[in-house]
Amino acid sequence: MEKNLIQKNTQNMQKKEMTLADWVRRMEKGIEKALPSVLTPERFTRIVLSAISNSPQLAQCEPKSFLGAMMTSAQLGLEPNTPLGQAYLLPYRNNKKGVVECQFQIGYKGLIDLAYRSGEIKTIQAHVVYEHDDFEFEFGLEPKLMHKPAKGDRGDAIYVYAVFQTKDGGVGYDVMSMSDVLAHAKRYSKSYGTGPWQTNFEEMAKKTVLKRVLKYAPLKSEYVKAAAVDEMVIKAPEQGDETIPVEDYEVTGVDEMPADPETGEVKE
Repeated sequence: MEKNLIQKNTQNMQKKEMTLADWVRRMEKGIEKALPSVLTPERFTRIVLSAISNSPQLAQCEPKSFLGAMMTSAQLGLEPNTPLGQAYLLPYRNNKKGVVECQFQIGYKGLIDLAYRSGEIKTIQAHVVYEHDDFEFEFGLEPKLMHKPAKGDRGDAIYVYAVFQTKDGGVGYDVMSMSDVLAHAKRYSKSYGTGPWQTNFEEMAKKTVLKRVLKYAPLKSEYVKAAAVDEMVIKAPEQGDETIPVEDYEVTGVDEMPADPETGEVKE
């Protein structure tokens, strides 16, 4: 009976041709329930509505995928599409379905924030190494990592690395060359052609090596869940039914063409 009422209510809303902004406002109670204490529902709602207003193509996204990405960002307590670079809601053209879908993507600062929230991490950093820097690293039974940035012109970026220290004294680090990062992005990221990979390549490089090194850190399920849905399309059932838990949303890979983040144009 309750399910029928939900479906009927959703169908009535669809007949009125609700905009994404309308759906966001309708989901305010669900947003409030999903958000952790690090972010207020008022601020999160303002951020999402601003993102829709600033990106015409984002405003055309299929509601299910947009609401799924939005609620995932809310549940993780990450601000999407802001200068903080914690998370992104990105529009993509699904040529198979003929619709624009929204992909959820975590920024490297979002990964760091989630790692600190685990309560097990004392420090975590990610840095880019340039060709004129003094840099050495070794793996094995006696690992070594040393980085002294050059003064003045540092040259081109050649490596990126991430290091963490746990509160009980454990340490871990990983290093990737920029060519390895580029190859990884082209192979595994459907969003490589646009979005943060093109506008903030070094930040995405930091994120790539952070995800690798944090596999060895003692982090809680919140981080694991975030890493699992990164660069995915998350479909909200019943288009915005706030009674359905976010973990029950459908998660799929991305097999679409990216939209230009500056103009909002979907490339065919």
